[in-house]
Amino acid sequence: MELVNGRPADETGRLEKEIRVYDLLDSLGISYQRVDHEPAMTIEACQDIDKLMGTHMEELLDITPGSVSIMGLMNDKENKVQLLIDEDLLAHPYLGCHPCINTSSLCIKTEDILKIFLPAVHHEPRYVKLLGE
Repeated sequence: MELVNGRPADETGRLEKEIRVYDLLDSLGISYQRVDHEPAMTIEACQDIDKLMGTHMEELLDITPGSVSIMGLMNDKENKVQLLIDEDLLAHPYLGCHPCINTSSLCIKTEDILKIFLPAVHHEPRYVKLLGE
């Protein structure tokens, strides 16, 4: 696995929904880093990716099962999904997510997500404080 800047140079074999994520991020001027990997179907599989980067969801957000992605909100044109953000995430300079598929991961500035991406896809987050560890 290798961390690279921006979209793949060769988009052959990539799903349209993944390319739409790159198109939107690029059109908004949001920079991001990407790593391509085998499908991450479990939390355990995601741990190696996290180290490198520091059912209904598919129906509403057009994301591949096993993906964890705020990017799916670009596909929720009717605003049926309410985004909840743990307040603790605001302390982190970067957020990690999938580009609507689980074979690549992105690292994006938290500020770009909050101030550029979310307004562009017409979603307003609701901030929550999760209790626990």
